[in-house]
Amino acid sequence: MTTLTIDVRRAESDDALAISETHRVAWRHAYSGLIPYRTLMAMVERRSYTWWQKAIRGSTSILVLEVDKVIAGYATLGLNRARSLPQEGEIYELYLKPEYQGIGLGSQLFGEARRLLRSLGCKGMVVWTLEENERAVNFYTALGGIDLAEGSEIFDERPLKKLAFVWP
Repeated sequence: MTTLTIDVRRAESDDALAISETHRVAWRHAYSGLIPYRTLMAMVERRSYTWWQKAIRGSTSILVLEVDKVIAGYATLGLNRARSLPQEGEIYELYLKPEYQGIGLGSQLFGEARRLLRSLGCKGMVVWTLEENERAVNFYTALGGIDLAEGSEIFDERPLKKLAFVWP
């Protein structure tokens, strides 16, 4: 009998290549058909191995979710960037490779990201997602997020509505 290990930990420099690959696969899966193709591919390509190496050394906290020593997902988090919202913490990104979705790993990564923000003294938390990203909207709703604010982001001259989910 083999034991499957699942771990959430802070990202290390050696994780940059695996995070870059996870980002590429997860973003293409999440946003194909929502964000215009050329714009999406340019956004994905900007997040290269070297970009992630710098990000890991930077001030943003990055967590990785490992399944049997394979990075299956990541989360980036820090202080809330939207001054109009009173929540102090924000999960900027939370993504899993498609083959790891729908089995509770996203909830585990979310829980660890939320705990880390609390341990850093953040009161309340916000996560933004595109309204058309039904999988993400359903995920954050199921985790108890309250759809509190709206905004928009422009991709290739196409405005897309985004929603802010908050937790006290």
